[in-house]
Amino acid sequence: MTSAAMTWVEHTFGLAGKTALVTGARTGIGRACALALAEAGADLVLWGRSAGDCDEVADEVRDLGRTATCVVAALDDREAVLATAAELLASVRIDVLVNNAGTIKRAPAAEMSLEDWDLVRAVNLDATFLLTQRFGAAMVARGSGSVITVASLLSFQGGVTVPGYAATKHAVAGLTKAFANEWAAHGVNVNAVAPGYVVTNNTDALRADTARSTAISARIPAGRWAQPEDIAPAVVFLAGRGAAYVHGEVLTVDGGWMAR
Repeated sequence: MTSAAMTWVEHTFGLAGKTALVTGARTGIGRACALALAEAGADLVLWGRSAGDCDEVADEVRDLGRTATCVVAALDDREAVLATAAELLASVRIDVLVNNAGTIKRAPAAEMSLEDWDLVRAVNLDATFLLTQRFGAAMVARGSGSVITVASLLSFQGGVTVPGYAATKHAVAGLTKAFANEWAAHGVNVNAVAPGYVVTNNTDALRADTARSTAISARIPAGRWAQPEDIAPAVVFLAGRGAAYVHGEVLTVDGGWMAR
């Protein structure tokens, strides 16, 4: 590859000089995204639920030559979310926001408790709205920035025994488009990535169900479940200059599931 080609690649996909905030960065897709963003040149702010959550990932980011800061706030605690966001806004310029953190509660729709419904809504939807609103407003004020939310195939489908998760993931797809409509003209890109079936903590129970896991694998044209590292490159793309004209997109990274 020529030096000129490298320069074009770095300019189009590189994130040198940028700071990215990733929620739920301890494991799975969040960890993979944090490391991929660091490899692309970004410094990281890692948002965890409790003390020590992101220490290991922070060390991995630093090993890549980037800086890493950990912040702690439970995303189902609205006041904590707002206070932590305000502290960050006062001290750090966030160029890229990755709303990755999410939770899932499995129960038949007729039996899902209000407590579980409220928890899933608070983490998956309310926190996504609040963080996008707060950090996005600062991006709009300076005329640049990227917001990427981790949606789901259940942004398009209803799933089975996950009514709260499906409802919130449909909603974040709508929020992505709503924010994009208002902010695209201000130089702020708001998009989402909809992963297919990924090997993460959230899918432990599903993968433990041999019949369902086998049926899911058989339906995926790629013939396998995704690893978190399969999702991260799409987030890096949407964070960079190469996606400057991409607004309101919900990009599926699903091994061909939606095409089947």
